[in-house]
Amino acid sequence: MAELPCRLRALMTTAVRDLTEDALTVRYRSLPADERRTVARLATPDLRLRLAHLERQMAMDRSPGAMATVITEGREKQAPHLDMIDGVFQRIAAGERMQVMITCPPRHGKSQRASRWGPLWYLRRNPTERVMLASYGAELADDHGRWVRDQLRAHHDLLGVRLDPGSHAANRFDLEAPRGSSIRGGMVTAGVGGSLTGKGFSLGVIDDPFKGSDDAGSPAQRQRVWDWYRSVFYTRRAPGASIVLINTRWHEDDLSGRILETEPENWTLIDLPALSLSDTDPLGRAPGEALWPEQYDEEELLRTKKAVGERVWWALYQQQPRPLEGGTWSWSWITDNRLTREQFRGIDLVRTAVALDPSGGGGTANDESGIVGGGRDANGHCYLLADRSGKHSADERGRQTCLLAIELHADAIIVETNYGGDMARQNVVQAWQQLEREGATSGALMPRIISVNAKQGKRLRAEPIAQIYEQATVHHVGEFQKLETQMVTWVPGMDSPDRMDAAVHLLTELADPAAAPVAATAYGDQRLRGRR
Repeated sequence: MAELPCRLRALMTTAVRDLTEDALTVRYRSLPADERRTVARLATPDLRLRLAHLERQMAMDRSPGAMATVITEGREKQAPHLDMIDGVFQRIAAGERMQVMITCPPRHGKSQRASRWGPLWYLRRNPTERVMLASYGAELADDHGRWVRDQLRAHHDLLGVRLDPGSHAANRFDLEAPRGSSIRGGMVTAGVGGSLTGKGFSLGVIDDPFKGSDDAGSPAQRQRVWDWYRSVFYTRRAPGASIVLINTRWHEDDLSGRILETEPENWTLIDLPALSLSDTDPLGRAPGEALWPEQYDEEELLRTKKAVGERVWWALYQQQPRPLEGGTWSWSWITDNRLTREQFRGIDLVRTAVALDPSGGGGTANDESGIVGGGRDANGHCYLLADRSGKHSADERGRQTCLLAIELHADAIIVETNYGGDMARQNVVQAWQQLEREGATSGALMPRIISVNAKQGKRLRAEPIAQIYEQATVHHVGEFQKLETQMVTWVPGMDSPDRMDAAVHLLTELADPAAAPVAATAYGDQRLRGRR
């Protein structure tokens, strides 16, 4: 052993002389992987067996996926998106309080990992804590509980935790209290809407709270699920408890939608669409890349999209549920003519502009300032390029409008003057002057400001723009979920939201040949004239 580093020689000497489990475990675990391999290679056969068992225990400690690999002898599959789910359980088991929402398409292993291996691994690491799992039906929730219980029965020696012989029902079971403790952890399962009186949790998992499209499409059922979540499930939290909500998105107002609407700041969202939608994908995928290509590659997913239809595809697979259409726009007019950023690169624009619709007018639809940018090519096709709308202060909305104009090299900024528009115009001018002082305009001249007053009814303004969508001459470059949802759900007579109003102003300006510096084919019926 002369060639070994000092700490390895000390470990080997200790192991040979005194094979107490605690001493060996503490010292061996502290070594890096290459040194552990050296120790195992030089160990006696008896010691090598003990080290092999210790390596398995260390692997099982690492993550739910690593534990699954050991128990199934490599049959359990692993993938980057499952690593992300593992990471959530690792952080929770280490004591971090988290509320995590994981949206993921069907048949991608989410329930197996989050509702089975995750809780089992958590209980192994925290045998005095309690797990509560709920699903849309008690039978499904009990199936998950039964699976966890059966793994504890079959692999208790490897897991290091045992079931309490007096409490081992599928929907509620306890663990034996660890040595030196009188506290017993365990797991309880229930259907969404079921009673949980007297039960609490340190880790709560909700897996698919809606059975399907019909269930999620019912306003009454959505309200029942929401009421149950707030008054029953959430009130069962122990101090410092964590919650994992994992589902496919059936409806824009499902449980995930309600939570994101009411308290997004309290949740971590891990959004995993089947095909990546943006450059900010949590896994670093390029747009259009598959989530689990070893199982379902891009070609297979596109076949699935064709088979299930647009509505099911966007809800279940892309985690962007599309509401039913209203009376002016159709989804197909948007989705059939959408372009990726790569497809747009070869297109030359003859005009670009930004439209600002300041918040105002009353009603919840008018809480945001609409800031939308786009352009037009020489053939009269329009391209929606950016949506920077949001709940901005007056100064911030001016700044965001100007920053977008700089980014797009806009030749005009369109400002609606109905509600505080004069002030909004002044905000834009002041914001541009400030950006000039900061050197952020790169010496560009300020685009001309076009003031518009929406004197015509909202239907008269929106319908001609919807018509050019129908004629396939408007292309969204990328995804603009909130704006698109506002368009397809808007019905004449409703207050029109500011994102949609900004887009209508933008496209009215861009599609009107008389307003363009470069001529294009005119619309014979002059439907874009006088629609402000």
